[in-house]
Amino acid sequence: MTTPRRLLHALPEDGRDRLLDLAREVSFAQGERVFEERGLADRFWVIRSGTVTLDLWLSGPRPTAVASLDTGALLGWSWLFPPFEWDFGAEALSPVRAYEFDGAQVQALCDEDPAFGYALLRAISEVLAHRVREARTRLLDLYAPHAGGR
Repeated sequence: MTTPRRLLHALPEDGRDRLLDLAREVSFAQGERVFEERGLADRFWVIRSGTVTLDLWLSGPRPTAVASLDTGALLGWSWLFPPFEWDFGAEALSPVRAYEFDGAQVQALCDEDPAFGYALLRAISEVLAHRVREARTRLLDLYAPHAGGR
């Protein structure tokens, strides 16, 4: 079974090649902000090397890290859903190399080839489901010992 965190490996080879034809190679220095919470979400990345932290502004002078993503991981899915704003912020924890994809180009490819679109959205959905399970486990670890009742 495909590891859900690895988007490119979840696609059939021809779909992966078509997606990679749209890729642009980018890099981020350690500490560089990739995107800001509530900013315009019009692209996504697949991390080639390095680590990116996802964060939220809760309180204090800096956002709070809530997850980290490493090699092969999908970074960003808000480009798919209105209002097309990032739900989190992201920062390079180490130097990062990534493939960057323009959301509008990928959406056009999905519209042009519904079979590719289905395969891509299914792969992204698997990533999202995996991340929801991870977040649930983290929350249970943090709060279950303090919860009353169940």
